[in-house]
Amino acid sequence: MKNLLKFAFPIMVGNVLQQLYNVVDTLIVGRYLGKNALAAVGSSYTLMVFVTSIILGLCMGSSAFFSMQFGRRDHDRLQQGIYMAALMIGAVTLALNVFVYAGMQGILVFLRVPGEVVPYMKAYLLWIFAGIAATFLYNFTANFLRALGNSLIPLCFLGVSAVLNIFLDLYFIRVLMWGVGGAAAATVISQYAAGVGILLYCIKKYPQVHIKKENRRWNPGILRELLGLSSLTCLQQSVMNFGILMVQGLVNSFGPVVMAAFAAAVKIDSFAYSPVQDFGNAFSTYVAQNYGAGKRERIRRGMRDAVLSALIFCTVISTLVVCFAKPLMSMFLDESSADAVLVGAGYLRIEASFYFGIGLLFLFYGYFRAVNKPGISVILTVVSLGMRVLLAYLLSSLEPLGVTGIWLSVPVGWILADAAGVYFYGKTRAEEICRLSH
Repeated sequence: MKNLLKFAFPIMVGNVLQQLYNVVDTLIVGRYLGKNALAAVGSSYTLMVFVTSIILGLCMGSSAFFSMQFGRRDHDRLQQGIYMAALMIGAVTLALNVFVYAGMQGILVFLRVPGEVVPYMKAYLLWIFAGIAATFLYNFTANFLRALGNSLIPLCFLGVSAVLNIFLDLYFIRVLMWGVGGAAAATVISQYAAGVGILLYCIKKYPQVHIKKENRRWNPGILRELLGLSSLTCLQQSVMNFGILMVQGLVNSFGPVVMAAFAAAVKIDSFAYSPVQDFGNAFSTYVAQNYGAGKRERIRRGMRDAVLSALIFCTVISTLVVCFAKPLMSMFLDESSADAVLVGAGYLRIEASFYFGIGLLFLFYGYFRAVNKPGISVILTVVSLGMRVLLAYLLSSLEPLGVTGIWLSVPVGWILADAAGVYFYGKTRAEEICRLSH
């Protein structure tokens, strides 16, 4: 537990910082630019998370490969994996950038963005899509460092990025009066500062990234292994965020008030449970290294301790968010948006009551990715998001529920996916015991 928490803590703090500057971004936009601008930024954020989740999924899957080779002390395969993963994810990043700019108008139609919000959203997206390459630089390098057991340096660069983003937000919006485009520009500049900075640090401090000439070659075997780990992790991330994107489209159909409420509430929601999400990612690295070293008993003990830690954390955070839902929403919206505050507070009280459901699900994601069974993580995501999307559209069509039906669909999806995770974990453990006994 001590080693797991020591490794996980910087990752958790790092994501809290990342979520913090997302929250501040939303808070500044909501306070100074109004609810239509806030609705645009919130809807754009959901879209951007979906796009970058493809890159993040590939980086996380590659990180599992790096952790396994590091655990086995196979430095040549580690270097070959870094080279092949960089080529693969770099090509995907370029393709995504071309796609999102070429298809921007179609994306707005798909998301059912109201006419009064469209100008704000276009201005925001023109800037924010320029940060996709920075997302690749930071996440690829940060996941490499975490795979080798260094979770502190990514935190340091993220901290600098967070402070820079807040400063630029205020300067571009309040001083230069750039509107929502200023908020997006602040985020993009901060992302590049973190991405380029951590890459230069890594090149200087880590000899593993100085790829030897014989390891800079096309290796189909390693590519297949990376794809086996990364493609399913990428699919899991994409399915999860595509489901959220579909829910965002449904939310948009209820108009700017609900859009603004959802934008603020989702940021609070993400900020609240982000530490347990990163605890799941840290747990994945822990499991992958022990899996590579053949230490199965340490994995079992780690799972037990991780579940207990997640339960304690989620109980505390759930209580705080439920009790302070309305004051939290009031931070983002002024008195003229009281209706949006009430809608968002209703969302928070429902979601926060079930945070342990998402906390346990993150642990299952990390575990199955680390033991080379990413397909199970995809199944859990399909169960969680499939039920969420299905129930969101079904329940919101019922007149007594309306938009509350969308909120209720989320914890139901978490609980069903957790039940599936318990089943597959037991099955995997039983198969392992049977294999070792023979």
